[in-house]
Amino acid sequence: MTRPHSLPSADLRSFGLSSDRRRALIPVASALGGADHLTLDGVSKSFPDRRVLTDVSCTVASGERACLIGENGTGKSTLLRIIAGLDDDHGGRVTVPGSVGLFHQQPPFALGLTVQEVLDEATAPVRAVAGEVTRLAEALADPADAAHTGNPTDTATPSDTAIPSEVATAYDRALAEAVRTRAWEVDQQVDRLVGGLELARIPRTRPALSLSGGQLSRLALAWLLLRRPDTLLLDEPTNHLDARGTALLVDLLQGWAGPVLIASHDRAFLDEVATTLLDLDPAAQLHRDVPGASDAGNAGSGFGLTRYGGRYTDYLLHRIGERERWERRYRDEQAELKRLRRQVKDNHTVGNADRPPPTEGKMAQKFYADRNAKVVSRRVNEAATALARLEESQVRRPPAVVSFGGLAAAASGEGPASGAGPVLVATEVALAARLAPVSVQLGARSRLLITGSNGAGKSTLLRILAEDLMPDAGSVTTIGRLTVGLLGQDAEHLTEAERGAEDETAAESYRWAVGDATAQRVALGTFGLIAGRDEQRRVRDLSVGQRRRLDLAVLLADPPDVLLLDEPTNHFSLLLSTQLEASIPGYPGAVVVASHDRWLRAGWQGERLELTPPSATESHELPSPRAEQG
Repeated sequence: MTRPHSLPSADLRSFGLSSDRRRALIPVASALGGADHLTLDGVSKSFPDRRVLTDVSCTVASGERACLIGENGTGKSTLLRIIAGLDDDHGGRVTVPGSVGLFHQQPPFALGLTVQEVLDEATAPVRAVAGEVTRLAEALADPADAAHTGNPTDTATPSDTAIPSEVATAYDRALAEAVRTRAWEVDQQVDRLVGGLELARIPRTRPALSLSGGQLSRLALAWLLLRRPDTLLLDEPTNHLDARGTALLVDLLQGWAGPVLIASHDRAFLDEVATTLLDLDPAAQLHRDVPGASDAGNAGSGFGLTRYGGRYTDYLLHRIGERERWERRYRDEQAELKRLRRQVKDNHTVGNADRPPPTEGKMAQKFYADRNAKVVSRRVNEAATALARLEESQVRRPPAVVSFGGLAAAASGEGPASGAGPVLVATEVALAARLAPVSVQLGARSRLLITGSNGAGKSTLLRILAEDLMPDAGSVTTIGRLTVGLLGQDAEHLTEAERGAEDETAAESYRWAVGDATAQRVALGTFGLIAGRDEQRRVRDLSVGQRRRLDLAVLLADPPDVLLLDEPTNHFSLLLSTQLEASIPGYPGAVVVASHDRWLRAGWQGERLELTPPSATESHELPSPRAEQG
């Protein structure tokens, strides 16, 4: 695998410096030396239980912002890890220009560091670049020093006063790198990122280990952007960003000089950032004769990719059209298969149209009978041949579309009736440093969208409504035998027993969570959230998006009267997010959504509640570790 990464720390020969002079200099990252394209050539990856990537080939040029899209589990995160060099157990070749930086679920720094130490670590390479330019500039300004061997007993002669070409070359390269990384603006960049990513309120002396999941994710993103890698890889970078943070990220990416490859389910973000869409979804390639679909391998493996130009909106319209054509072809083919099977089965009726009149003589009757037999035989053979050919190359059944249409039948019927007045009332609930006093009143069919910047307490409010968290002030009152269900952002709240279920298959985990009776009544595949082939995979082997789909399936198996969704589009595929939003109006109960998703917010039909962060004067108490996401 070819990896022309950044300059090795122990070798300055690529700067053209002599062995004696090298000792006084600090290496800096190369400014996209050599190839300036990220290239994947036949990249393949298999796990023991499945193949996830097969023959993935593409090129991402410098300045291009390519976005990986596809259903959950199609290998987007895996591909990013391969490109970053974190997974060498794969086929094919990866060529990466310059240094590589990956933003993903695991922070790139030690959690024992303080926030300030993390920022210092992030800016160290860029500051080294600025220092290198200064040292080389001084060497160029003093030819005698530039020609010095580094031995204190040596003296320069007049012939040594010419500037060595290797020093001039090294200076040019260091200067180009300093310009690319904006080395002289590093302090301004720190302030801009800390402010834009809602990190300014966090004391710089606070350990990273004590931060919430959302805060830690934003600090990791700041760390990576301050490092200024040549090639930038981002895995769900907007999951914990509010509108301000997302706008900042969009601005930075639009000016990024090197290749950028992003895996994201943020539709508005894709519309603003993407110059190219790379679809890893096999469903785009499993039906025949559909424009835009490529024939890249066999079905169900997460194979190949389809490249789309234009914005995500254009892509979505294209995929909707593909889906409609796929469904139409499937229906037409199933009707033809049914007709052919009936024709083969009922072959005795094929020749009835040519039956001779009853008044004909025996010779005529035999003539007609022989002719009918030949016709029947020919037509039956033709039908059987056509049936075999069609059965061998059938259009695959389109995957199920997530829908809440069946929830009414699954509901217990013991919840509140529609139009019966408020069913849940929260009065002036508050939590120190995490949620300012707020009141909420829900009816049996309420639709409420909660918005607000990071730190406003959206996740905290949902947990209080679910009675998963007790407020410091205020009260929550429910009417009758009300059930409330919460889909959280992550699994940090799981009990040890629930964590043990990760060794079970998805089907076993679902049955354990909902009970045998409910699992028999409402199968795991009812809502189109988990593919049949994934039901027998261990939970720990599922992608983050697939595990979140499983959590939602558990929640919907016995649908609560009040459904609370915390950032419901995080980690869900683009098409699933669209389907989920479209299904909310049909939910047979109240729905409360907390979201930063601008696409979801733009199309919301219902009430809205915007939260503001609690003021610093309300409490100086710090939030408990890893408790608040947004």
